[in-house]
Amino acid sequence: MNIGIAGVGGIGSNVAVNLVRSGVEALTIVDFDRVEPSNLNRQFYFADQIGRYKVDALRENLQRIRPELRVETTVERIDAANCLTLFADCDLIVEGFDRQADKKMLLEAFGTERIVVSACGIAGSDLGSIRIRRIGNCHIVGDFTTDCSEAPLFAHKVLTVANHMSAIILSQPGVLHET
Repeated sequence: MNIGIAGVGGIGSNVAVNLVRSGVEALTIVDFDRVEPSNLNRQFYFADQIGRYKVDALRENLQRIRPELRVETTVERIDAANCLTLFADCDLIVEGFDRQADKKMLLEAFGTERIVVSACGIAGSDLGSIRIRRIGNCHIVGDFTTDCSEAPLFAHKVLTVANHMSAIILSQPGVLHET
């Protein structure tokens, strides 16, 4: 199974590392952004990777964990015109966007066609309000209120949401080759 990750910031990069450490063999990761110093507190990047494209740095980090991992990377801004093409070979999509409009676009593009695991409300520090909602093939994790434009992002909350998302993905049939 090939898992697509749309945006590899705090959610996407940490879900990716969880999946790779759990045995996932193939990922498609897409993001247009570069690693910045402000990313290091909650994203799976290192100081010597500042300025590099996130997809390239993440591929390197993931293959240090699992050298045989198959990772397809694309440096591109995801939009309604290209998202279906970018993730055409993916069985499941992880939504890792910051902006609500981008989240909505991705969910509308894939509809019920594929499983989408998304985050909503990951800012702030309160872990007690994190919930999981399922709407058809879409699983959404977060507090559903605290937007990253309204409150700071803390590693412990971003990672908690990413961990819940990873658990949902790993529970899907066919994600792992069980022997």
